[in-house]
Parts: sequence; C-alpha cells; structure tokens
Amino acid sequence: MAGRCGLRGALGPRCPSRWPQGCRLSLRPPAARLAHAGAAAQLQQEYDAVVIGAGNRAAYLQRAGLRTAVLERRHVLGGAAVTEEIVPGFKFSRASYLLSLLRPQIYADLELQRHGLRVLPRDPYSFTPLLEDRSPPRSLLLGHDMAQTQQQIAQFSQKDAQAYPEYEAFMGRMVLALDPLLDAPPVDTAALGKGSLLQQLRNLQTLKPLLQAGLALGRQLPHYYEVLTAPISKILDHWFESEPLKATLATDAVIGAMASPHTPGSGYVLLHHVMGELEGRRGAWGYVAGGMGALSHAIAQAATARGAHIFADKVRGVWERGARGVVLQDGTEVRSKLVLSNASPQITFLELIPQEQLPEDFVQRIRQLDTRSPVTKINVAVDRLPSFLAAPNAHDGQPLPHHQCSIHLNCEGIQLLHQAFTEALVYCSPRPMIELCIPSVLDPGLAPPGCHVVSLFTQYTPSVLAGGRCWDEQARNAYADTVFDCIEDYAPGFKASVIGRDILTPPDLERIFGLPGGNIFHGGMSLDQLYFARPVPSYSGYRSPVPGLYLCGSGAHPGGGVMGAAGRNAAQVAIKDFRHL
Repeated sequence: MAGRCGLRGALGPRCPSRWPQGCRLSLRPPAARLAHAGAAAQLQQEYDAVVIGAGNRAAYLQRAGLRTAVLERRHVLGGAAVTEEIVPGFKFSRASYLLSLLRPQIYADLELQRHGLRVLPRDPYSFTPLLEDRSPPRSLLLGHDMAQTQQQIAQFSQKDAQAYPEYEAFMGRMVLALDPLLDAPPVDTAALGKGSLLQQLRNLQTLKPLLQAGLALGRQLPHYYEVLTAPISKILDHWFESEPLKATLATDAVIGAMASPHTPGSGYVLLHHVMGELEGRRGAWGYVAGGMGALSHAIAQAATARGAHIFADKVRGVWERGARGVVLQDGTEVRSKLVLSNASPQITFLELIPQEQLPEDFVQRIRQLDTRSPVTKINVAVDRLPSFLAAPNAHDGQPLPHHQCSIHLNCEGIQLLHQAFTEALVYCSPRPMIELCIPSVLDPGLAPPGCHVVSLFTQYTPSVLAGGRCWDEQARNAYADTVFDCIEDYAPGFKASVIGRDILTPPDLERIFGLPGGNIFHGGMSLDQLYFARPVPSYSGYRSPVPGLYLCGSGAHPGGGVMGAAGRNAAQVAIKDFRHL
C-alpha cells in the first residue's frame, strides 16, 4: 500500500496522563454489577470473552460459542478503519483509506459481502507525475494490463519495460511462499522438545508452514533472503535503471516506516504491501464503498448477527487482575474468562494492567519497541478534481483513469525519498513524500456533487519537532501548507479548490486512534520486530504473561495493514485455550 496502513483498532494514547477517560485499575475480584451501553444490547455482568477494540475476533469467538462483548473507546467503531464527516457533507476514511491485505478467509468466514461490504477495485492503480522542464511533463501510469504498463515504463527505459513482468513474477512467487505464514501463530520455539512424545510431535506440526515456505522458495531462497534483509534500493537497482519506476515501487517499502529506501530490511515492508488481493487479483488495492468505516460496520454486523454485544463511546476498559474481566470508566466491572486486546502492546501492557503482574524483562522489551512514525495524514475537501500538468483534466471536469490511482508526488527518484527521510531527522522536509488518493472518484457519495474527498498520506514528519517543540496548530498548518505547495507544483489550482482540511500528525494519530507514536502498524515492521519477535520474543503466539489475556491487534504477528490476520489467529488460539479451561 502505499499508505494503506495498519491503522486498525486501538484504544487510545500511550501516555496515561493523556488517557482521556481516566480509566482506573482494579485488583479486587469483579463485582456482579450491570451497566447499560447503547440501545441495541444490555451489558451483561459476565461473558466468556471480552474484546477491547473492534475487529473480526469477536465474530470468530461468538461463532465458536463464546458469549462475547466488544468494548470500543471511541464513539465510532473500527479503531482507525473509520468513516467520519470532518467537513460537513464530506465523508473521509480518516485514518486508513485503502483495502487489500484483509485475508480472503475472513471475507468468506464472516460473509462480509452479505453484511454490506463492497470494495471498489482500481485499475490503473498507480500514477506518478513528474516535475521536469518539458511540456507536458511525463508521468508513469501502472495498471493490471501488463502491455500498457510496459508501454508506460518504456518512456523511461526499454530495458525496464522488458524486466518488469519478470520482477512481478519473482515477487509473486515469494508472496505465495510466505502467504501461509500469515494465517498461523509463529513457531513456539520454547515448546519444541518439551513435554511427552505426543506433545512433541504436535509441537513439530507448528513448523509445517515455515518448512512449506522454505520448500516453495527452493533454490531461489538466497535471492529471496536478500529481498527480506537488503535495502529496497539495492533490490530495485538490480532489476531496473529508471528512477521514476524505482521511486514509485520504493514507496511501498517505506510507507508508514521511519526508514529510507537505503535502510536494510526495507524490502520486507514492500513485500508486506503486495501480499494482499482483491477479487482474486494478487497485490490489488481498492476503496471501500462508503469509506473504511463500512468495513468495520460489516465486521460488526457479522459479530452481532451471531449474538455478540458491541458497545461504543460510553464504555472504556481496563484489565482486571488475572485478566478475569475489565473495569469500565463508570466503575462497572465485567467478568470474563478471556480478554483479547486489539490495543497496541504499549497500551495493553504498560497502561491497562499493573506492572507488578508482568515479568520485568517483558515490560522492558515492550518499552523498547520501536514505534517511531513518519506519517502525517491530511484529509482534504475540495470543490473540483486536481488537474495535473502531466495529465490535464478533460473540459467537462469528469474523472480520468489516473484520478482513481494512488498518486505519488515528489517521487522522481529514490534519492529524493532518502533526502526527505534524512531531513526529517532534523526538521520537516520541504519536499515530503506524498501519496494522494481521491476515493470519491469511484465512490461519488462521499462528497457533494462536483466535489471530492482527497486523502494525503505524507512522510516524513517526526513526532517531536526540532528543538523539542511539540506539534501545535501553527506547526500543523505550516506543514500542511508545505504539502499543498508541493501539490500545487504538480496540479496548479489545487490550493484554490480546498474547502477544508483535517491534519493528523504522529501525536494526533496516537491521541485519537491509540497508534503508539503515531505508528500505523503499532510498531515498526523491521526484521527484529517480526514473526518470532512480534511483539517480543517468547510471546509471539498471541498469549501474554497473564493467563487469559491475549494480544490480537497490529502489534502481534503478522502486523498491520487492515489485514485481520492477527485477530483471526488470536481468536483461534483463545478458543482452543477456552475449551481446555
């Protein structure tokens, strides 16, 4: 994705002093009291499972026969996969804004289409206009028609046009090999060789997805290993020579990451973003009709149709001793045999449960997680489509094929991306990396007639500005003005079309959506924070040091991106444990 992001499900800001509802901890056994929340259901005094933060796990738990309640912090369901009317008449996917990575099994298991989910595929899907001294400037348009895509690439390099199909096939084979690893907990290395012979044989079965991946990669394994560990710039230099193509592809390797294309391991982030599919097409991304909140609504409908209770806005949750339930903001205590947290590891283990209940080494590792975020998301209401110098609008003002794409600005070359990264270590770059999307092109109901909603996923912006300054209103607007100036260079008249804007810097993303440090994945997707080590070593299988407490959000394996895999996997582990209680 470039920017599609793991902006899913969270509880609130990381700092306890900024926990707006003042949730409290309770160490005594839960009292038998009732509270009312919402009009559709009455909060019960006891459940088999309580889920903190919305997501698919509630539907899976309820389907397995566990009486389940979902407690959402905000007034709107979905964590960061929400639709909000920030400017009157304009409906924004305020945080996450594209869909691809959601696992195919979840579509089928939860019958999401029956519950109203409709996804709008994009073709073409990527547009990179250039700033150059020629009229008109060139641009690069990528789509699913390989012949047309090769023709576009040939503007810059015939060699690259010929190499591109082979590159796509190479990456596709790697995705197919690693795909099974997404749908199972990581191998529990601590359990290998322990227990009875039967138990050891069962433990060895957990190695199966890992072994299958290795066998599928076969003799090409060393080359694929390089993709996982090398800087994406090195990988792309091996395949291509044209800078616009390399920079366009490199955006998927750094999106949401405080990393440069020259950072070792950035290749995995690119791979993560091409692991999805839409309607059977690998690597495709699309808009959710009605905005990302429509996805969260469909998942909630799947859960409530099976009998789950969902409560938003008035309900806030914290852990009870031994994870036997939660205490709500108003003091209501709810018993539960299992608690699944869709919040970040930091909120879950550093705020919502007393530190003395956790191993000291575990707490230290959670504190040390890299949650740096380069992302500032800007939602914009405009009264007309942007007209790019490289592809001017038609006289009737109707959308053209490139308007449905992820539009990459300041992406003329990889070095420009690297420069934006290095500048953000000191100050905000005057030429930030920008991914511009206009979902209302395919979903006109998001905006009034003739108008559009524009999503700007930008980086690199630090969480704290130079000199230790915080992001205040002046700093937010100054940065947004810089972004708008850049867009104006590519599409004159853009600034005059703006009706309103919503600026979300890394601290804003943390405060509103509970993304630690503003990180869209609940933590970096670097190799030291993946698979065996997500969130920390020895606790990558969704269980926590507290019996009955599970981590099921983007901070767990396999990471974020509105993927749903962590929630589905964690629910299956919790269901198995519940049956052995």
